[in-house]
Amino acid sequence: MISITGIRTVSIPVDDQDAALAFYRDVLGFTVNRDNPTPSGGRWIELLAGTSPVIVTLEPAKPDVNRGAIGIRFTADDVEQVHAELEGAGVATEDILRWPGIPPMFAFRDPDGNAFSVTETA
Repeated sequence: MISITGIRTVSIPVDDQDAALAFYRDVLGFTVNRDNPTPSGGRWIELLAGTSPVIVTLEPAKPDVNRGAIGIRFTADDVEQVHAELEGAGVATEDILRWPGIPPMFAFRDPDGNAFSVTETA
């Protein structure tokens, strides 16, 4: 049996690592865990979202990257507050979904067009 024990890193394809780093650090409030040059001339950028043990990396996108469906779902204690903060920062957000028996959530896109959602944990 295969013994995978968890998820360490989730990679996000970006066109401009500097612009993406500014968005994730300054708008979303992620913490820079590592930002080192790679032998290929790019950078290995690792970010942490709050106290989550999962690392987010910002990797240069290949020309044929398809950005579409939500692949990463972040969490927040107060979805309404995060929604208002992102809208105030000019981030493209969708309406908060409120379905019976399901935590409130909403979708947003980063400047590269990658889709994410935020789901309330409280």
